[in-house]
Amino acid sequence: MTLDPDRLRAYSMSPDEAARAVAAGNILMPAGNVRTDNLLRIVSNNAIAPNIQDLLDLSIRSGSGPSVYLRDVATLADSTDIPTGYALVNGRRAVYIPVTKRPDASTLTVVNEVKENLPRFRALVPPDIQVSYEFDQSGYVRGALDSVLREGLLGALLTGLMVLLFLGDWRSSAIVVVTIPFALLTAVVALWAAGETVNIMTLGGLALAVGVLVDEGTVVMENIHSHLARGEGSARAVLDASREVVTPRLLAMLAVLAVFVPSLFMVGVTRALFVPLTLAVGFAMAASYFLSSALVPVLSTALLGARGGNQAAGAEAGRFLKVRDQWMRGLGILSRARAAVIAAYAVAALAVIFLLGPRLATELFPTAQASQFRLRLDAPAGTRAEETANQASETLDEVGKEAGPGNVETTVGYVGTQAASYPINTVFLWTSGPQEAVFSVQLRPEAHLDLEAFKERLRRRLGGKFPGSTFSFEPGDIVSQIMNFGAPTPVEVAVNGPDFAAVRDFAEKIRARMGQVSALRDLRVEQPLRYPGVQVKVNRQLAGQLGVTVGDVARSLSEATASSRFTLPNYWADPRTGVAYQVQVQYPQPRITSVEDIANIPVMPGAAQHPLLGDVADVADTSLVGELDRKNGLWQVTLAADIASEDLGKIAKGIDAAVRGAGAPPRAVSVQVGGQIAPMRETFSSLGIGLLVAVAVIFLLLAANFESLRLAWVVLTLAPAAISGVVIMLLVSGTTLNIESFMGAIMAIGVGTANAILLVTFAEQYRRAGAPAIEAALEGTRTRMRPILMTSLAMIAGMVPMALAWGTGAEETAPLARAVIGGLVAATLVNLSALPLIYSWVQGRAGASSLSLDPEDPESRFAEK
Repeated sequence: MTLDPDRLRAYSMSPDEAARAVAAGNILMPAGNVRTDNLLRIVSNNAIAPNIQDLLDLSIRSGSGPSVYLRDVATLADSTDIPTGYALVNGRRAVYIPVTKRPDASTLTVVNEVKENLPRFRALVPPDIQVSYEFDQSGYVRGALDSVLREGLLGALLTGLMVLLFLGDWRSSAIVVVTIPFALLTAVVALWAAGETVNIMTLGGLALAVGVLVDEGTVVMENIHSHLARGEGSARAVLDASREVVTPRLLAMLAVLAVFVPSLFMVGVTRALFVPLTLAVGFAMAASYFLSSALVPVLSTALLGARGGNQAAGAEAGRFLKVRDQWMRGLGILSRARAAVIAAYAVAALAVIFLLGPRLATELFPTAQASQFRLRLDAPAGTRAEETANQASETLDEVGKEAGPGNVETTVGYVGTQAASYPINTVFLWTSGPQEAVFSVQLRPEAHLDLEAFKERLRRRLGGKFPGSTFSFEPGDIVSQIMNFGAPTPVEVAVNGPDFAAVRDFAEKIRARMGQVSALRDLRVEQPLRYPGVQVKVNRQLAGQLGVTVGDVARSLSEATASSRFTLPNYWADPRTGVAYQVQVQYPQPRITSVEDIANIPVMPGAAQHPLLGDVADVADTSLVGELDRKNGLWQVTLAADIASEDLGKIAKGIDAAVRGAGAPPRAVSVQVGGQIAPMRETFSSLGIGLLVAVAVIFLLLAANFESLRLAWVVLTLAPAAISGVVIMLLVSGTTLNIESFMGAIMAIGVGTANAILLVTFAEQYRRAGAPAIEAALEGTRTRMRPILMTSLAMIAGMVPMALAWGTGAEETAPLARAVIGGLVAATLVNLSALPLIYSWVQGRAGASSLSLDPEDPESRFAEK
């Protein structure tokens, strides 16, 4: 209902009078009942106007004097709210309906169901309205899942080939490899039972486990071949070989599982990501252990038969035998300078860890080479939405020109703010006023554009084209958005306090300091702090003398500049469709274009000739805060920035220095660094604590098994080698230290420890049988060299496809594989060189008697004879 300002003034009437007349004449009232004879009748009324045009007949003034009706001062139309924003799809205005999923829903399922229901959507709208599907995140998710599956399959194939290369027998290789699908299938069923889904992290855990799965079967199969080579019968060789390694394999499996304890110390989103990965690895390894203890012996007995020993002997006499003998001769030479070798190993490992380790770039999660990004346009504060929409269209044209013809596939965005009647949470729009626009841009993958370089070019191009506006870039892929932990950008600094002026001033100081951090891009204050406005200051004393209250003035002002929606909500139900329409009284917007128009808004009570708004208030242009944010009851001003060129760890140090450089904060003002920085520090701290716990758990497991603290310490001396290998590999490959590479390092420590357990177990058996410590160490190394090399190289081969990062999203899991490869290479070399010497040094004067107190243990000195 649009009021005529001239007629209002002619009738000496305020907008609030008209709004009250509508509210009084169109009321939603409950029905009553009347009991007549034997009937209970419903009493209805027409408090809601049956015909919307009947509202024009409502009387505003009645009684003595001429009556004034709404039709005398207003017109009625089926219309819309004043537009406060515009959706743009590929640069054209559209109705943009964002679809969000519940946390427990599958992205791919939601996307598929929306696409399947498009015909139903089209059937509900007139035929001249086009309903199309424009943009989603499923392409990235599908690509990432395909990459992980492909890497897992290639890893399994390479693992099988590596086992075949060492054993030289396709039957033995087939027996080992056949445990992989059964173990993976068991793990998938266990994940389903645990309430997990098939996603990037669970598939990544299964792909990571592929190389480890052959470990259990390989150890059993290699030991079977060793027994067959001695001329034992097939069944006896299988039984004895399986018994020999069942306990070391169990201990090795538990040691690998123990290193995943750190994932249980994670919190928030990182916990949600990596607990599924841990469960996937754990379930697969447990299944592999039981399969190698049951299925592998059965298949070996059935398939190898009498020919197994000949094949094993032939393989033993082959090329590997020569390599092993040469290695053992070299190790024998090194044993003469045992102290020097051990010292050199300790110095080298510590030097790599403490000198090269700090040089690693750090970040929370590896950055993927995506073809999606978000672009935010901030026109000068207060710019009208239609003007911002025009500039947004020009901005998208510039993006297309910079990308090249045909290289922009889709753009979807929103300009301005949502209307008050639109039922959607504003968290999905991220705009603070009509001057802002946010776009999601999808580039064509075949364009092969370097996204970071492309954004740098756009910053220069757009900054020169639109000098009064600012532009910022935000991640477009779903994983990066999640890893920002609610912030639009990777870097966010929030200043909180009870005094808004103090908070704002200190935020400006921090912003000036952060502007000196060269690696930051698009630094801005998220809230518009200087928004153009009109200040209306009511003179309460004068208003009272003229018979007007502040409430009368405020309601008339709100109804003239906005509508009666916010002062007197009113609804009319269409009797034909039952759809409820909001009835609102408002001024025509073309009549409110200046301070003078606002001053001429009538606010007089009844039929008084005065006052107008200007008679009881001062009206003037001003500047005010366009958005006020509070957190835990305190005012908050937020700084946001993107990053470039440097890693997040160095940038975090620069931001810390900027905050310190701003000086001591005012009283009760605090600063929180958010985005990815705080979660990165918290996660790495949790991982570090968890890793220490894992080492302690492994140490206790080893001590309980070996009944010796010294042997447990010998096995753990392998950990520095694995960590050194990870550091060197990450530096050489230019990979950052992040959650993925941290988990890879943990995995490398676990597998390296498992191999060390096997070597130390056999060496200790030889020593307790009467051999000197150095001879036991060398014999243990000679015996266990092939299974150690087989398991290590098989896992390295399985990790190679993942490390090469082929496919969409593969960059996010590549650091894990690279860390595993680097750590395992170093751990294997130390396992076969320095570890035997450390063992012989530690156990050189150890006794051969068991420390067991069990009288039923035949090796115990308390054994009953």
